[in-house]
Amino acid sequence: MDLTRRESLALGLGLAASAACAPLAGPARAEARTASLNALAGRSGRRWGSTLGLRNGLRDARYDEVITSECGLIVPENELKWQWTRPTPTSFNFAGADLIVDFAESNGLAVRGHTLLWHHPNWFPAWVATYDFGANPRAEAERMIREHVATICTRYGRRIHGYDVVNEAVDAHTGAMRETAFSRAMGSAEAVLDLAFHTARETAPHAQLVYNDYMSWEPGNEAHRAGVLRCLEGFRRRGTPVDALGVQSHIGSGNNPGDGPAFGPHDEAAWRRFLDEVTGMGYQLLITEFDVHDRGLPADIDTRDRAVADYAKAYLDLMLSYPQLGDMLAWGMSDRYSWLQGRTPRADGLPKRPCPYDAEFRPKPLREAIAASLAAAPPRRR
Repeated sequence: MDLTRRESLALGLGLAASAACAPLAGPARAEARTASLNALAGRSGRRWGSTLGLRNGLRDARYDEVITSECGLIVPENELKWQWTRPTPTSFNFAGADLIVDFAESNGLAVRGHTLLWHHPNWFPAWVATYDFGANPRAEAERMIREHVATICTRYGRRIHGYDVVNEAVDAHTGAMRETAFSRAMGSAEAVLDLAFHTARETAPHAQLVYNDYMSWEPGNEAHRAGVLRCLEGFRRRGTPVDALGVQSHIGSGNNPGDGPAFGPHDEAAWRRFLDEVTGMGYQLLITEFDVHDRGLPADIDTRDRAVADYAKAYLDLMLSYPQLGDMLAWGMSDRYSWLQGRTPRADGLPKRPCPYDAEFRPKPLREAIAASLAAAPPRRR
């Protein structure tokens, strides 16, 4: 097939990223193909999991089989977010979350909670923007944050072993803390975040408490990484009970409107400096939302799948070189249910292929790359 110069560059960069990673051979390669991803992760003290949701395969028996055969834990895609759980200021709805937690327990899967506070003005229910916090707005905002976090943590108890307590509080373009109705009422974003974490620790003392964000190793993430480091430094300085950084790991082409379709360029040295600073502060790491956006790759499926797999393996090998890295979760195991299908479409209009299994639930080279990285991973250090 004929490739444009940009496509050839993207493919070459993806292949070069994994050139130094020695492939598995013989029995190890066979085991990586036959053992589940969770079993392979378990060899180094980790777990492999995925998101699952009412709009992401929960009622599709074929997809559920992939989840239960490959994963050791799941995280609700949307069902614990404020839009689902808090339809009004005075009511909660846990119907969707209960279905997912029940499914996990009936299939021997652990559950992570996502998310107690998505601190972004665009992702609260509409009523938050117009809510009247009354004569003492700080006290009312504090009451509402405490009520929300405590209600969820108390409801699920030990059925949920860890939470993305706060999600995406740092503006990716400026590195500053995002402002919301709650931060304006309480005087600062830091006050809101600290309260959420302290309440989670009080009501779910068993749980791993995580700050989750999408900074990455691609160009254009410099301000975001710097802002996340300032956020984490502030948590340590103020004694906020945060155990780990959740690295979302939506890698590949840009995921946001306005991002270019480039695939492959990354700054490994800057990314390692970032991770070194995070772990140097005493934080553990998780991969919480892994997928590989192929928007900038050629149409040919074999070419696309190979570049995605190679790029993913380079990234996962790097992440797994950190003994502080714990559980790892895909943001979907099948292309059929990937959130990326409805976001920033490919120029050719073709379906995207960002997940370990294709739309017909067949394993892809990405699944093999993940398995190879897990099989060769050094032990986790807790």
